[in-house]
Amino acid sequence: MRARLRQVTRLDLALAVALLASGIPMALVGERATSAPVAVLLVTLYSLPLALRRPFPLPASTACVGVVLLYSKVDPVNHIATIPLALAYAGYIAGAGTDPPRTWLAAALLIGSLALVALPGERLGVSLLVGVPLAFGQALRARARQTEALAREAVREERQRIARELHDVVAHSISVVGLQVQVVRRRLRPDQAAEAADLAAVETTIRQAMAEMRRLFGVLRAEDDEAALAPQPGLAELDRLVEQTRAAGLPVELTVEGERAPLPPGVDLAAYRIVQEALTNVRRHAGAHAARVALRFAPDHLELCVDDDGRGGGHGAGGHGLVGMRERVALYGGRLEVGPRAGGGFRVRAWLPVREGASA
Repeated sequence: MRARLRQVTRLDLALAVALLASGIPMALVGERATSAPVAVLLVTLYSLPLALRRPFPLPASTACVGVVLLYSKVDPVNHIATIPLALAYAGYIAGAGTDPPRTWLAAALLIGSLALVALPGERLGVSLLVGVPLAFGQALRARARQTEALAREAVREERQRIARELHDVVAHSISVVGLQVQVVRRRLRPDQAAEAADLAAVETTIRQAMAEMRRLFGVLRAEDDEAALAPQPGLAELDRLVEQTRAAGLPVELTVEGERAPLPPGVDLAAYRIVQEALTNVRRHAGAHAARVALRFAPDHLELCVDDDGRGGGHGAGGHGLVGMRERVALYGGRLEVGPRAGGGFRVRAWLPVREGASA
């Protein structure tokens, strides 16, 4: 219960309190058929439950409509202007906070109960007062669900692509280990038969591991056979990437700080892909005239920074580029910052640990 109550936001509470604060004076002025304490209590009971719209959307909207119906029976004389607002908000809450079939149940419960007690000439207006916000809230909820599904699909596709690339990196490393073991075994003397047998067993284990990896990633490679034959790039190809971007019409400045040390193959690939995706986003989305790529090699991490002088907007945040960057950085326990620059333009900055146990 406490966890659900934490979903109540300050905005929800402020809206409910504002409805209450504006409704109480209206309930106390003019002619009324009930006492002041009862009027204040009823206004409170149809206003405050609306603050619970996130954790309890259907109970909150039902409570509001129920109290309004009770108010119309107890005091049919005093018509409070906040009641239509409360009913419209209750309808929106029911639509935005529930999924079918609960949404249809909420619509039938709210609209039906109001239509039953309303005068014949008011039934259509009351139904629209609740029904239109309810439909609007449901449309917003459906759109949000669709956006979430697209985001999940983008993450899934990026993880598959990263897995395919890492398969190549790991497979290459295991193959190198196998060759090194084979070379060492062949260098052994005849009297080192036991050692040779142990190394032969290691070679067999390596071959089995390679076969299992091929089976494991076979489904990922089913639609990407050409990519399976291509070597995976690293920062050694960064100069060529920059030249290709310049040839495409975007001036790029490349700077490197620190001693350029060998990187683990996976980190090397991740660093290259982050720069590649950042430059692709600059060309496609930023409307920039120039970009700058900066690498800084530190003893325990690599820092990448891609700046541009473009619009400084979303930078293709809805696409796969930034999703891929986040996935790659998270895979190695790094850190990623993306967003508009203070002086204009957009910045992508990443920190990648380059040794085990290092933090970015």
